[in-house]
Amino acid sequence: MAEAADNQGRSSSPARRWLRRTGALFAGAPLLAGLLQLSAAPDAHSVGKSSVAKATGSNTVDISLSSLTPSVPTDDDTLTVSGTVRNNGKQTVKSAHVGLRVGEALPSRTALDDATKRTGFDSYADGSEIGGKYVEEFSELVPGIAQSFSISVPVKKLDLGADGVYQLGVSLSGRTAAAPYDQVLGIQRTFLPWQPDMADTRTKTTYLWPLISTAHLTAETGAGEQQPPVFQDEELAEEISPGGRLDQMLSLGKELNITWVIDPDLLASVDAMTRSYQVKTESDTAGESDTTPGKNQAVAKRWLAQLEEAVQGEEVVALPFADPDLASLAHTGKNVTGSLSHLQDATDVAAITVETVLHVEPETDFSWPVNGAVDPSIIKIATSAGADKVIARSDSLKETGSLAYTPNAARPIGGGTTAVVADARLSTAFQGDMTQADNSTLAVQKFLGQSLMTQLQDADRQRSIVIAPQRMPSPSQAQTMAQALTALQGGNWSQFQKLSAAADAKPDPGATTKVPGASAYPSSLRKQELPRSAFEETQYTQSVLDRFKVILSDQSRVVTPFGRAMNREMSASWRGRAAEAKTYRDSVQSYLDTLTDQVRLIEKSETKLSGRSATIPVTVQNNLVQDVDKLVLRLTSMQPTRLEIDGEDYAEQTITVSGGHSQSVKFDTNAHANGEVKVVAQLYTEDGQKYGDPVRFDVNVTELTPTVMLVIAGGVLLLVLAGFRMYTQRKRAAARQAEEEATAEEASDADVPLAHESGEESPGRSGADEPEHPSDPAPDTARESTDPSGTGERVDR
Repeated sequence: MAEAADNQGRSSSPARRWLRRTGALFAGAPLLAGLLQLSAAPDAHSVGKSSVAKATGSNTVDISLSSLTPSVPTDDDTLTVSGTVRNNGKQTVKSAHVGLRVGEALPSRTALDDATKRTGFDSYADGSEIGGKYVEEFSELVPGIAQSFSISVPVKKLDLGADGVYQLGVSLSGRTAAAPYDQVLGIQRTFLPWQPDMADTRTKTTYLWPLISTAHLTAETGAGEQQPPVFQDEELAEEISPGGRLDQMLSLGKELNITWVIDPDLLASVDAMTRSYQVKTESDTAGESDTTPGKNQAVAKRWLAQLEEAVQGEEVVALPFADPDLASLAHTGKNVTGSLSHLQDATDVAAITVETVLHVEPETDFSWPVNGAVDPSIIKIATSAGADKVIARSDSLKETGSLAYTPNAARPIGGGTTAVVADARLSTAFQGDMTQADNSTLAVQKFLGQSLMTQLQDADRQRSIVIAPQRMPSPSQAQTMAQALTALQGGNWSQFQKLSAAADAKPDPGATTKVPGASAYPSSLRKQELPRSAFEETQYTQSVLDRFKVILSDQSRVVTPFGRAMNREMSASWRGRAAEAKTYRDSVQSYLDTLTDQVRLIEKSETKLSGRSATIPVTVQNNLVQDVDKLVLRLTSMQPTRLEIDGEDYAEQTITVSGGHSQSVKFDTNAHANGEVKVVAQLYTEDGQKYGDPVRFDVNVTELTPTVMLVIAGGVLLLVLAGFRMYTQRKRAAARQAEEEATAEEASDADVPLAHESGEESPGRSGADEPEHPSDPAPDTARESTDPSGTGERVDR
């Protein structure tokens, strides 16, 4: 903010300032005398110089403040300061006491910062001690041993003057063996806001209360028709369980005047946990993931019910789903085609998610870059999805004018866009380690002091101030924030205002509206951004999903979980966790690959075709729980001159396969030549994109050509004719044999036997038939037959 405004704070009267300075000089006199004595000491004491110097320094004793109540006192209050003292020196401190010192009212916000950084005792700035009975004494402080204290003093005894922020010092005075005189050996400074009466013009203050977490839901769903969601772990259940971070954020927030800023992904994740869900586990040495049923449904239902009750009638700002890293998108993601579409999707689904889960209508026209750091490209991306208000921070959109006060948060920066500039000092007040009570106490008082100092810069001018703390406060940070806000609400200089009202407030004419250039963007933040490869991997996942979804009968069961998972891949919560971000992206892609592989072609071995025409079956398997349709199966012959598919080089069929089933698709083929032909089966989506891996196999064609068939047919005919000839020959031979046997029977039935017995010649036989001599040979050839020749029989001519 404008440092010119820092010199406008109030201070006490001149007489009071003179008295304090005089008292401080007297209080510092013993210390000055001691220092002079030490400088004149003989060399015999030089051995103990370092220990003496340490023992007499004002940093010897460490003072920690565990509480300061009330944080914003009034005239009738009693201020109680408690804490511990620890002697860090090597010598025992004796005759010690703890007292309070009230310095002058600080003149500016910068002076308040400087007072926080200052170490050691400053007699002028720290003022005189409020003595008397308002101290706590210690007979001795042994080195290394902490002792507690508590001092209560009526506020009227502090002698506070005009409204302002006073430095309150808690000091320990005592003596050591090396310096046997009273001296300040330790001091801790804090701040006391003093505004006993209601201010005529109170500052309108907006405090953002973020409910944001990291990514917990995966893109995976369990097996079966119900397909329960799968969580990476049970860390979200721990956050929303009693005592968890988000549970405390909710419990504290519902008692405060705040604007809720919610990541819809958190609501969707907790809502998913209210029903059946699974949690990933590492099951074996191979690293394969397994799941186990989640058991925190009751915890999720309780937290959501309490949140829904808390936000009724309150302002709720919905960030784009999963809180995308706008700076990463602006600096690297925009160069990857399709990345910005995810921001649009995340914005579109934000309001629907909040309305569905919490039943309230959220504000969706706000974008919140990390730490409120902006440059022109971030502004352009932040408003590309419809938002017209960007939550920036004053250490990014710095004041360059001469305003004497902190201006309103709203700034028109052109193009119809409003930058809502959060105060950097107030927004970063609780980013440290708030688990230590002294850190928490100091943070609360400093926050309240800066808030009052802002109002006092120009007490008659109405201002609208916005405070945007860290996105994911720890439990201790949230508790400290709540303590400070409670005190602020009880103060007399501030009043609550919604974020939408702060954005609509009239801008200060002299406030800066120029967005800093890209070179002004902090290098520490740039180093934490998502790399270009992250957006390229997300876009590759999107391309695979696009090919996959078109074949599904119910696309929403896959598109929705993967779409939200890709939103989570771009979340600002991955800053500082590059390895975890990479693991998450890989798991999303791996699961998508697993799903797409559920629809595939079954491998085929060599296929043999006998004959000129035949069919080739190809099997498509669907192991999904839903049907797939509009899937095209193409069968291609790599040598169409030898083997055609449906008379062409290739053939296609559109198929539908029921969930959990396989289907065989048959293609007609025509062979023109024998031998092996390579064939490729490939699935395609309806728009011609390849789906899955192809299946390649050989078709062994054993088709018989017409010439071969003619030769074989002639051979068969010859075999048939030869068989017929043999059949007829045998039949005729059998007929002759039967005739001869019949003639012989007739001769045997005549008188031939009687003629033989009498030695006479048988009648009916001529002498020419008998040989002339018993020794004459038979005729050289048989009797010539008059029957026609048989087929194929050789005939001598």
